[in-house]
Amino acid sequence: MTKKQNRIFKKNIFEPEEKEVVSLSVYNTGYQRCEPGHSWGPGIRDHFLIHHIVKGCGILESRGRTFSIHAGDSFLIYPGQEVHYYADMGDPWEYYWVGFSGTEVPSLMLSTDFTEEQPIIHHGPKESQEMKRRLLRIYDARGNDLANQVEMTGRVYTLLSFLISVSTKTGRRNDSSGEYVKKAVNYIASNYSYEITVEEIAAYVGISRSHLFRAFREYLGESPKEYLTAVRINAATALLRDSSLNITAVARSVGFTDSLYFSKVFRRIKGMPPTEYVKTLQQNSI
Repeated sequence: MTKKQNRIFKKNIFEPEEKEVVSLSVYNTGYQRCEPGHSWGPGIRDHFLIHHIVKGCGILESRGRTFSIHAGDSFLIYPGQEVHYYADMGDPWEYYWVGFSGTEVPSLMLSTDFTEEQPIIHHGPKESQEMKRRLLRIYDARGNDLANQVEMTGRVYTLLSFLISVSTKTGRRNDSSGEYVKKAVNYIASNYSYEITVEEIAAYVGISRSHLFRAFREYLGESPKEYLTAVRINAATALLRDSSLNITAVARSVGFTDSLYFSKVFRRIKGMPPTEYVKTLQQNSI
């Protein structure tokens, strides 16, 4: 390959028109050889997004920290978290990625080595090659038919299975605090649309509110209330984007009884009220 060919920057991306599978749906998948300095953000995603670097390097800025990322590394973007990432000017990265979300995803991610405080996994050569292979298989299954959607979902599960199998947490399955968090996360995923409270979540898990608070802080870096609120607001953004419900109906659908309070919380997290968010979506679709 000539030097001129080495400078050709390519992007291949697929975004399904519909998300058919509630438990886990693919939002986008692809691979890209980035130009020097190519960046995304600062901004917030409404889904989980895994990037795996196969060549070059770059920077991820998240939660007030800066991470230097190199070939063989994977990084995870969490929904609702402001991030900024960009390719190195001298040795820009090439990466494969998949974006996904669903009711089962938060608890599955707890079993991988990704955390919100440390969203990077450093892979050895064999693991890195396997990450690339599994991500490419997700892209190869792309399509808007239900069969394609289910196939992509299945292949994301195999990717997560691989990440769980190589996790340093694999030998620590009896970690009671981690199990409490998983149980609480699953309960929230199934019940966030109701008027549940942190006390009810703790009671369901079978521990005190203070114990649940400490467990969430340790494993997720935020309180149960913050996590519940983030889940509700992320669900609200999806409804505002994909449905014709008004603001009051959206608020009730994600567990808020007071639409004014919902708007206040939405603005605090998303940086704009829901009405403005809808206008922005409409303008971008023109």
